Amino acid sequence: MNEKTKICLVSCSVLKEELQELVKHGGLDAELVFVSKYFHVDYEAVQKNLRKVLEHTLKCFSGKVVLVYGDLCLGPDNEMKKLAAEYGIVKIDAVNCIDCQLGGKGKFFEADPEHNLMFMGPGMIEFFKHAKETMLREGVDEATFADMFSGIKGIVLLDTCGSVLKYRDEVKKIGIGLKILETREIGLENVRQVVFDAIEHAVDAK
Repeated sequence: MNEKTKICLVSCSVLKEELQELVKHGGLDAELVFVSKYFHVDYEAVQKNLRKVLEHTLKCFSGKVVLVYGDLCLGPDNEMKKLAAEYGIVKIDAVNCIDCQLGGKGKFFEADPEHNLMFMGPGMIEFFKHAKETMLREGVDEATFADMFSGIKGIVLLDTCGSVLKYRDEVKKIGIGLKILETREIGLENVRQVVFDAIEHAVDAK
């Protein structure tokens, strides 16, 4: 990759902690722009705000723009891939943020073939904490909130930034009634490689 090529990553803030750590310590050389992860419950809100950010970034940034969103983050029918194609930018090869943390290319499906696990990294812990606070303010009680997760076997904690004790404590505080079945201290390399592959693809594209 040409070291002089400027890169801007437009990413869901669910991966904010990982990407900021990578840039801070030299694992990635890129500008970072984030779209709030709290839009994620509403495809229309994600698309509306993501379009605004992309249009502003493409207008103001002279280098390559890479989209750090999963295939499923706008819906199940390749809507995110179509959006990336519409704007002429490269996106990461991952189905969602968890897949990116696991190494991309659909590893998420291999890790949860029965779709009964909840994978939680730093960003998703914050997402569910915010979701609970919002629902409680709207009159949903704690038992009803916890019941939303009754079909889930348990939590797989993804420690990407080396703060496993902090993450475990924060998960317990959310109070979703699920046990942490496994903790994977996976570090930042999976996210770095998925993003770096996309950057190389963007740089090589004419």
